[in-house]
Amino acid sequence: MKLAVIGSGSWGTAIVKILTDNSNVVNWWVREEDIIENIYHYKRNPVYLSSVEFNPEDLYVSNNIKEIIQSSNHIIFAVPSAFLSETLKEISPDDLKDKIIISAIKGIVPEHKMIIAAYFNNIYHVNLDNIVVISGPSHAEEIALEKLTYLTIASQNQILAEKIASVFKNRYLKTPISDDIFGTEYSSVIKNIVAVANGICIGLGYGDNFQAVLISNAIQEIKRFVDAVHPITRDIKSSVYLGDLMVTCYSQFSRNRTFGNMIGKGYSVKFAQLEMKMIAEGYYGTNCIWEINKNYNVYIPIIEAVYNILYQGKSPAREIYLLTDKLS
Repeated sequence: MKLAVIGSGSWGTAIVKILTDNSNVVNWWVREEDIIENIYHYKRNPVYLSSVEFNPEDLYVSNNIKEIIQSSNHIIFAVPSAFLSETLKEISPDDLKDKIIISAIKGIVPEHKMIIAAYFNNIYHVNLDNIVVISGPSHAEEIALEKLTYLTIASQNQILAEKIASVFKNRYLKTPISDDIFGTEYSSVIKNIVAVANGICIGLGYGDNFQAVLISNAIQEIKRFVDAVHPITRDIKSSVYLGDLMVTCYSQFSRNRTFGNMIGKGYSVKFAQLEMKMIAEGYYGTNCIWEINKNYNVYIPIIEAVYNILYQGKSPAREIYLLTDKLS
């Protein structure tokens, strides 16, 4: 198995740590030349998870994405969804032919309004049986600290899911499998939007009592949406859905919650984005899910409230106040 990781943010760095801890040699695409030099010279990513130390002998690091992909047969993508199309601009469907595509991206491609599995299937003609989705509940920062984490490995090809699960599993990672690539991806997108909503509420001064109401209603909203978009049997209470929602809404590491908190405190959307060092996927996901829902007409009051705040310029205080009458 020749493994590649595309992306050097916190999640990409955490994945490289997992794979090298598990005695794999990794081809790592890193955009910036100075970061590559730091990884080889100082054995660390100087920008993200800089406490993690690598053995350079376990890595081949390059900013030539075509070379990295051509020399690998299992490609793990860990770049922000908003930058995926730009990252792959030099890559053709032929370059990905017969490759196993593993998405660790918790977002949606804004230009195409597609979740990652659908994007690779439709744009790059990758067979769905060759696509794997990695979902939480997880934060890269806790993986860096080797705190026990569960990563759900989803694929329609359960043999492939088992194979990838075995590659990731170790003493601080458990890897249950699932066949629900669409449900886990859509749930992952929506939980980021809910985390933005939760952050807005915190910024506005709402307390733990209301957060509990928001999140209990949010998991029902997620179920309504994923059941409409991809109606299969699933347990929405399992960790890949409910657990991922909870950790993203409650964790101090949640960039979506942080982004929402800034909005609730009065920051403009643009200024909050400029202040953030990392991408808040929930911002892009909000517009995409709102647009996709035009085809399904699912009742999604939380997502609609966030959409009105982020894209319609509505007052956060007013929108959340109106939302409170729609929850139970």
